Amino acid sequence: MSIGATLAAARRRAGLTVGEVSQQTRVTEPIIAGIEHDDYAACGGDFYARGHIRAIARAVGEDPSPLIDEFDATWRSAAEITAAEVFQSAMPMRKRERRRVRWTAFLAVLVLAVLGFASYKFVSGAGRSRPAAATSPRPSPAGGHTGSAASAPAAQGSATQGSAAQATASRSSAVAGSATASPVTMQALTPASVAAFGPAGLADGDDPQGAALATGGDPAQPWTSQWYATAQFGALKQGTGLLLDMGRPVTVASVRLSLVYTGADIQLRAGSKPVSAWLPAVARVSDAGGTAQLRPGAPVHVRYLLIWFTKLAPDHAGTYRASVYRITVQGHR
Repeated sequence: MSIGATLAAARRRAGLTVGEVSQQTRVTEPIIAGIEHDDYAACGGDFYARGHIRAIARAVGEDPSPLIDEFDATWRSAAEITAAEVFQSAMPMRKRERRRVRWTAFLAVLVLAVLGFASYKFVSGAGRSRPAAATSPRPSPAGGHTGSAASAPAAQGSATQGSAAQATASRSSAVAGSATASPVTMQALTPASVAAFGPAGLADGDDPQGAALATGGDPAQPWTSQWYATAQFGALKQGTGLLLDMGRPVTVASVRLSLVYTGADIQLRAGSKPVSAWLPAVARVSDAGGTAQLRPGAPVHVRYLLIWFTKLAPDHAGTYRASVYRITVQGHR
């Protein structure tokens, strides 16, 4: 007898409906129905399928160990991805940051070199102009003085050198002014879209139909995850969240969340692709209150932002949920 048939028969012997098993295990009814027909596509991967099988088996009074062994022997994926691989930081972003640091250092050295050369030209030009100006008048053969005629070339040379030094200094100031960027004013950035996101990506996010409510600003109509028996998702998954697509790469300085429940642990993950492996954590907050501020150590230039709950807050019904009604992104395009 297959895993699904074994669990379905045990549920019927226990006199339980699919809905009653869902209430006991916190596994949704479509997932339970799929497992009873040996369909594990909705589980989100082998790791979660094992957890669902174990929870359902215990609820209907069946020993989960043989079922888990049969699952590994029959259904285990050939290239199973571990949780550590899923959330590993992306190398392309680190390389891009190192290139940006090297370019900034090169630009700073170039500005200093131009300013040093301009200062040298100015000082050397001023030093050569003083002897010419101080030369005493030379007697003419006729006993007269030719001071005006003799000093004219020196004065002309001094003026020429002074003009060159001033021109060089002006060019240096222009280069320095263009190299030093003026402070950029941060502004609120509106996401192009918001989607529910789970450990397997966009396929298993909580309440996907209500994801847009997270930016609506109405505390009476927030986005709310499904409920779990514990703050650690009842051992069914490792997190849940919301994926923000900014429409194009933008520079993000901070993200502020307005929450319905308090006590959650939240990460801000950011990257260039809507895939977990390309969304490393850039900020985090623990035991968040009504408002959570997520600020990276330095502004990040990305297209996608993931609000990722790693611990849920208690709700008013004795269970645990994530609930957001406003997301404010600060940065510039």
